[in-house]
Amino acid sequence: MMSLNDILESWKKDSVIDEHALDDVTIETSKLHAKYLEIFTLSKLQLRKKEMDLEKVRKDKWLYYTGKMTQADMDKRGWPYDPFQGMTKPLKSEMEMYYNTDEDIIKVKSGIEYQKAIIDSLEEIMNNIRWRHSHIKNIIEFRKFTSGM
Repeated sequence: MMSLNDILESWKKDSVIDEHALDDVTIETSKLHAKYLEIFTLSKLQLRKKEMDLEKVRKDKWLYYTGKMTQADMDKRGWPYDPFQGMTKPLKSEMEMYYNTDEDIIKVKSGIEYQKAIIDSLEEIMNNIRWRHSHIKNIIEFRKFTSGM
């Protein structure tokens, strides 16, 4: 999967319109659309996977914080046996604070936000490609105007 940086670098090159070969640029538009549509689709699938990962981690953390996780599972994950580090178990209404500040959950949420940034960027790129014919038409119209036609 491409990183956001890779996508933006690729778009910097692909977004250039060669004003001396507008016919070639028009032909290339379909190829650009196919390229970024593939990246967009795979990125959306990656987002869905990360969202499912978050649900799994939240379930595991729920088992952990409620005392329903086995010691073997805690050992496998490298989690300490006492999630509250000697403090009294918090009230049910206070548990959301533990979920919101849990490092494992934050890590997965961070990945989701990064994936959303990729998707937002790809949507902008796709919109630009979708309207590329208008940019080319404007270039042609401006040339006609400046040449006195």
